[in-house]
Amino acid sequence: MSDKPHQNLAIIGHVDHGKSTLVGRLLFETGNVPEHVIEQYREEAEEKGKGGFEFAYVMDNLAEERERGVTIDIAHQRFDTDKYYFTIVDTPGHRDFVKNMITGASQADHAVLVVAADDGVQPQTQEHVFLARTLGIDRLIVAVNKMDLVDYDEDRYRAVVDDVKKLLQQVRFQTDDASFIPCSAFEGDNVAERTGSMSWYDGPIILEALDNLPEPQPPTDAPLRLPIQDVYTISGIGTVPVGRVETGVLETGASVSFQPSDVSGEVKTVEMHHEEVPRAEPGDNVGFNVRGIGKDDIRRGDVCGPAEDPPKVAETFKAQLVVMQHPSVITAGYTPVVHAHTAQVACTFESLDQKLDPASGEIEEENPDFLKSGDAAVVTLRPQKPLSIEPSSEIPELGSFAVRDMGQTIAAGKVLEVNER
Repeated sequence: MSDKPHQNLAIIGHVDHGKSTLVGRLLFETGNVPEHVIEQYREEAEEKGKGGFEFAYVMDNLAEERERGVTIDIAHQRFDTDKYYFTIVDTPGHRDFVKNMITGASQADHAVLVVAADDGVQPQTQEHVFLARTLGIDRLIVAVNKMDLVDYDEDRYRAVVDDVKKLLQQVRFQTDDASFIPCSAFEGDNVAERTGSMSWYDGPIILEALDNLPEPQPPTDAPLRLPIQDVYTISGIGTVPVGRVETGVLETGASVSFQPSDVSGEVKTVEMHHEEVPRAEPGDNVGFNVRGIGKDDIRRGDVCGPAEDPPKVAETFKAQLVVMQHPSVITAGYTPVVHAHTAQVACTFESLDQKLDPASGEIEEENPDFLKSGDAAVVTLRPQKPLSIEPSSEIPELGSFAVRDMGQTIAAGKVLEVNER
């Protein structure tokens, strides 16, 4: 492991704006994809008449290898800069991305927003910025990509920057902290080096901006919260739940409780990257074995915490949310699926408590009759089966959720208070 501080980085933005190419370029320029691998992809790309796509190709091939069971996971693709080592949070362009971003990438400390210079701000760009803000990502690096397609034109760059700034201000993102970097991931301009094609720009390039990010403080002081992703049975060990430590510390010998399954036991072993370790901290992906817990006692969506301070289980919970898209309107009684950490539970909108001004957060209306796309509101939700969730003011990592219905993300929200079972 690296002794450099670690950062989780989300790469967000519209599907065709060059995210894969940027990631491929970053991995390549920081020496995390060997030259011979790039060469091999370059030959394949040329054979398929797609010369020049080798960086996007790197990423696509990693995805394919993952499907074939080779253990390369883009979601945990890492690269080092002078100051940090980064893990790229899974940011594919598929439609579950928004859900993943809310339930998985809420662990991203910062984000790179990719906006193509030729295309500018798109509806998806808007949605991703909004989500980044809701999820508490504090710093954005804006990559104005594909500058090669607009002949490195400074006026075009300025126009895109103005549009992105407007968008950021709408969702109350601090634009003063954001870097706006004109680049071409395809040609390699302003990613790891200045190529002289944009001498009019003298700000930081992408790798410099990444090094300038503030260092995140891991939430080790908070109580342990570890949402379970899968439960395996491994011969010679027994039942092994797997998941990522969101807050606190998981240690061998500790007494832990799984909620809402409501079983507890003592941690016998903790394993990370196939090695036994005495403890695991926030951001670590672990498998662990707990004395006295069988495969059928716990399941995906459970949260593991200290036996003396177990994860909360909601009878109902109050939340602040924003409706991103809904074909008609949301009224009390609506029961979509809530995705929170690794859990997916149908929840009924028990009451619509307040409608808020989406820009200022101030109350516009008490007990509105309905909510439509673009509305922000405080609502009370009732899970249809037990759900462990935490107020975002106490444990933000377990306080955000996505509302899904009809194959799309309807709303994103954060938990204000939990009325416990």
